[in-house]
Amino acid sequence: MTNDFLDSAKKQFEYYKMLGEKTFSQLSDEQLFIQLNEESNSVATIVKHLWGNMLSRWTDFLTTDGEKEWRQRDAEFENDISNKTELLYKWNEGWTCLFNAINSLTENDLTKEIFIRNQGQTLLNEIN
Repeated sequence: MTNDFLDSAKKQFEYYKMLGEKTFSQLSDEQLFIQLNEESNSVATIVKHLWGNMLSRWTDFLTTDGEKEWRQRDAEFENDISNKTELLYKWNEGWTCLFNAINSLTENDLTKEIFIRNQGQTLLNEIN
């Protein structure tokens, strides 16, 4: 049952990664950086935020809090990615971190308590 859960979670994450990549392929390089107004984020900014979140949450996730001290969350919303190559680098770096973490898990890990912002929860909940 647990291995089925991990396989299902990996497939779901792969699906979301694929959806993002299909979106990128349908947009021009210019469209990736459009911010419709001051209250909205460009696709590039959203990617940067996802990148920061994945690195923070999945780096040493079994032994350290998921909100890392080195994370600069506010800076993730600065529209400073300069090109599609940089955007794709961050996109892939974040997903690589997540998949490396998920691929390292055993069924015993799923019931371990992990912390995000000092709040404990099971790893199973974090994956969901």
